[in-house]
Amino acid sequence: MSTDLSSYFEPKDEQQDLHALSFSETALGMKASKILTISYSVRERIAAGADVTQFTVGDFNPKYFPVPNLLKESAREALANDQTNYPPADGLLELRTAVRDHYERSFGLNYPVSSVVVGSGARPVLYAAYQCLINEGEKVLAPAPGWNNDNFSQLVGANLVSIPSRPEDGFMPTADALRPHLEGARLLVICSPMNPTGTLIRQQQLEDVCDLIIEENERREAAGERLLYLIYDHVYWMLTFGEHKHLTPPQVRPKMARYTMFSDAVSKCFSGTGLRVGWMVAPPHIVAKVKALMTHMGAWAPRPEQLGTAALLNDPTAIQGFLEGFLEKLQARLNLLYEAFNQWKGEGLPVDVIAPEGAMYLSVKIDLIGKEGFPDAESVRLMLLEEADCAVIPFDCFGDHVNLGWFRFSVGAVGLEDIERCLPKLDKALRAVHARLNG
Repeated sequence: MSTDLSSYFEPKDEQQDLHALSFSETALGMKASKILTISYSVRERIAAGADVTQFTVGDFNPKYFPVPNLLKESAREALANDQTNYPPADGLLELRTAVRDHYERSFGLNYPVSSVVVGSGARPVLYAAYQCLINEGEKVLAPAPGWNNDNFSQLVGANLVSIPSRPEDGFMPTADALRPHLEGARLLVICSPMNPTGTLIRQQQLEDVCDLIIEENERREAAGERLLYLIYDHVYWMLTFGEHKHLTPPQVRPKMARYTMFSDAVSKCFSGTGLRVGWMVAPPHIVAKVKALMTHMGAWAPRPEQLGTAALLNDPTAIQGFLEGFLEKLQARLNLLYEAFNQWKGEGLPVDVIAPEGAMYLSVKIDLIGKEGFPDAESVRLMLLEEADCAVIPFDCFGDHVNLGWFRFSVGAVGLEDIERCLPKLDKALRAVHARLNG
């Protein structure tokens, strides 16, 4: 016999729900991810039988993008060998050393092992950086669009200042745009290649931003003020196309090693979103605080996956072999979409598109907002979903309320055949809307 407990969870007084009043101010201010909310609703639509092309998720379908065999087999071997107990709070020494060596080979940056801390994906180390550096009310700078900076800022009580961006700058922050907001800022967050845009920061842009940070911190050091740090989220850094190359702040300005925190993971470059292995590379005194926080959060990656990741990072040949096929499949999907939108643009349809540069995303503008029947990005999103079975995420879900009409197309969960099936529907929907608005 079981006891029905549901009655205990209902408010006794409709006018005053004491359960709701009992939440902390932080909990009351929390908002669910808009991106995941849209993605989950699309999944429900697909589960109900709709033929929707799923461009919303920043995830990889293992059917198309499996993880590297060496990573999988090494993790399986570690599990078979009963490597199932707690790892150290800052990560296994094997993995921290492998990350250090990986960065030296890839970027020519020779960090000490004490600069590396491992977490269960990039998300915990990003949150830890906010938690360890920001006091309530202090200022965080981040370009819009950008991923999750509003939520992290809310959780630590920070004042997020969104820096407007422009398509011609790759939606990346410029020194000129940042300069007026430097006073009192404690953290600047840059993601390159960027989620959601799939663009990279250019070398001159990066040099100018680094010079700005160094100049500001030299002033603060002389005045005894709290420093400005940079989170450089480059979790997509191995996913670049054509002539586009990824650069890091310490490569262009070595002194930036004093002020830069890298966030990285196996989730994107190795298609291991569900494996939950990420890391921060940062000044050792910051890493020590993050490690201390991890002892309380318990947000460490599982031991078998850490050992599997270490085996992969220690084998550059295996990495290169994996990336060749991985990048080819990603670029084929992005190019197929890009060529279609570029053709429609040339025919005068209300669209724009930026050629793929990196990551797994394509930036597409559907220029309908403000026209009859389209008051906002949500109305355009729903039109694409209902008229073309095309599910995408608008940039306003990434905090961008300036670059209206831009959408993220993510290709990790779709096959070429899915895109080919979607394009005629998109063509029909866009032409129908264009004809109606100009008829």
